[in-house]
Amino acid sequence: MKNETLFISDLHLSIARPAITQRFLRFLDRRVSGAERLYILGDLFDAYLGDDDDHSPNREVKSAFRRLTDSGTQIYFQHGNRDFLLGEAFALETGIGLLGDYEIIDLYGTATLVSHGDLLCTDDLQYQRARERIRTDAWKKTALAKPLWLRRLYARWYRFRSGLDKRGKPAEIMDVNAEAVKDTMCRYGVEQLIHGHTHRPAIHQLMIDNKSCRRFVLPEWGHSETVLCWSPESFRTEAIDK
Repeated sequence: MKNETLFISDLHLSIARPAITQRFLRFLDRRVSGAERLYILGDLFDAYLGDDDDHSPNREVKSAFRRLTDSGTQIYFQHGNRDFLLGEAFALETGIGLLGDYEIIDLYGTATLVSHGDLLCTDDLQYQRARERIRTDAWKKTALAKPLWLRRLYARWYRFRSGLDKRGKPAEIMDVNAEAVKDTMCRYGVEQLIHGHTHRPAIHQLMIDNKSCRRFVLPEWGHSETVLCWSPESFRTEAIDK
């Protein structure tokens, strides 16, 4: 097994996108199986409705995760805005680790902050208010108490409303706020940040307190997927085999 860490996000797996699910499963089997760690920084699923939902693609993903963790590969998951109901039962069944909204990891000697990225989009006030409301334990408990069929209907309605809301927002509102990025990196005392969510893959160079810092943005799956690969010597982006 290589001394290597991989980062992906925003796969948006669903029964409506079987090709992406199959590509992900091949990626786990052919690529991740040779790595030390895999970090999934949110929105693995397009709509995760609870750990009691064992329909496809949840079932296939759980089996693949279990095989990997049993073989020694460490998998860490960070909640996104589409799969924040993924809970401890999923983690116990698969052997993955659940991360908080912000986590500092030791990336071969470099303290690195990882996050889904939605909290950095502070200009989108409507989204941030909704996020605060539905991330409470009380809201999640109420949602998960509803029958699965009703949660499915709600998820369809949410996706429809979300699409309408995005059409009426300027693109820059849905991107990260530059000051929020700097403030967050200062608060956690890091010079390196990796996140997803915005679907705008890039490597940004920025200065914070006269220090050269970097922000890595991971791509959405469905077009030209890449994985961010990190070793003790260097990093690179690598195209994912189709």
